[in-house]
Amino acid sequence: MSAADVPVPEGTAAVAAKRVKTVAVPRMTWVTLALMTTSSVASLRSAPTMAVYGLACVFLYVVPAIVFLLPTALVSAELASGWEGGVYNWVAQGLSKPLGFLAVWCQFAMTIFYYPSLLAYVASTIAYVVDPSLASNGLYTAIVIMVLYWTGVWVSSRGTGAVAGLASWGLIIGTLVPGALLVVLGFVFLGQGNASAAPMSADHLLPAWTGLASLVLIVNNFLSYSGMEMNAVHVSSLKNPGKEFPRSMFLAVGMVLLIFILPALAISWVVPADQLSLTAGVMQAFDAFFQYFHIGWLTPLIAVGLVAASLGGMLTWLAGPSKGLLMISRQEGYLPPSLQKLNKHGIQQNILVAQGVVTTAIALMYAFIPNVSSVYWIFSVITTQVYLIVYLLMFAAAIRLRRLQPDHPRGYRAPALVVLCVVGLLASAAAMVIGFVPSSQFGGGSVWAYIGIIGGGLLLLGVIIPFGFLKASKPEWRDPAAAAAIEEEAA
Repeated sequence: MSAADVPVPEGTAAVAAKRVKTVAVPRMTWVTLALMTTSSVASLRSAPTMAVYGLACVFLYVVPAIVFLLPTALVSAELASGWEGGVYNWVAQGLSKPLGFLAVWCQFAMTIFYYPSLLAYVASTIAYVVDPSLASNGLYTAIVIMVLYWTGVWVSSRGTGAVAGLASWGLIIGTLVPGALLVVLGFVFLGQGNASAAPMSADHLLPAWTGLASLVLIVNNFLSYSGMEMNAVHVSSLKNPGKEFPRSMFLAVGMVLLIFILPALAISWVVPADQLSLTAGVMQAFDAFFQYFHIGWLTPLIAVGLVAASLGGMLTWLAGPSKGLLMISRQEGYLPPSLQKLNKHGIQQNILVAQGVVTTAIALMYAFIPNVSSVYWIFSVITTQVYLIVYLLMFAAAIRLRRLQPDHPRGYRAPALVVLCVVGLLASAAAMVIGFVPSSQFGGGSVWAYIGIIGGGLLLLGVIIPFGFLKASKPEWRDPAAAAAIEEEAA
């Protein structure tokens, strides 16, 4: 994912929004909000995963958009317009504070597997400029992941303002321009009479049914759509939230689907499914098109854009989720004081370093597992599984808050909220179950090994570690000054 498809943690965004509103409530149009939401969600990184399925990628994108994307957007809008503080406060108010911590922890923990998969994509993109054969080299991929991650930690720990600029340009230079170019080249390629590498007939609209494994690709798309809840904090900035927010979300959903579907189709037109790399697929398609049109000199330029956007996303997330976790831990004493310390730039460096040690260990898996695409797929699924916990808690909290606090002021009330939440809960739970079924992307390895890896990752990150922190937490771990400051902001 680039900066475009990675959501900033709600706690951080909500606190920032709170500070702005104490001065004035800036107004924005529903179109502006739609564009912001699109930039938070859409990217090209997942395109190769869906391009494997040709025309069926339309179905694989549309179904989770209906059962997950829309419920998430509308439900989080009601929560954000009534309870500031992001997902922690929503879950803490609706369920309990420990479960609120679990939600915030999972937002942070999913990045442990997100960084290796993102940087593997970056490594393969760089490889296409240096030596395309490196794209499938596990040792090369592991080295790039570690070097870029620790460089990102160093940059983030300096508190540089350049991060914001790089991330803000991510949508344009790493998603919109390359995506539009890919689609235009694809249409010209087909228009000149060339045959598509993937069948484009109507009988290929649905993926071939091979049992539960046929549904596994939908799971990865749930994470592709994560981030809709981030911009829900801006619902109060609309002139008429009740009418404008749904309008904004429907427009955003349409744009997100176009950005996801069209590039995936373009890739499937030129790169045969059995030759497509999940990490290097975007560059494979560009390389094929550029060679055909004799404009190979553009390959390095596209690679630079894709890499810059991805690194911007990584830098944004390095500071974001860990800061949200830090704020809640200082307020409630969930993390030991050593992890709550800040460096001279006000950055939670100890958390970033601790996370980096684990990320390095995971990155080494690329060096020891022969198939880079298999490792990439496994990390993507674990990332999705951990993040789905956040949505399960959010939907459950929304139902309880509507029942327990029906008269609580809300700037926006989601229509048929209970129905939306039930659909979202069932979809998220189904996606979590289906995630344990290995797809063809696993490379034909042992089914039980796959289940063990996915289940172990989910159990460790989503249950054992957070409840270990809760069990070990002590009142003296709270930072009274920080807690008072947070409480004053929320008052």
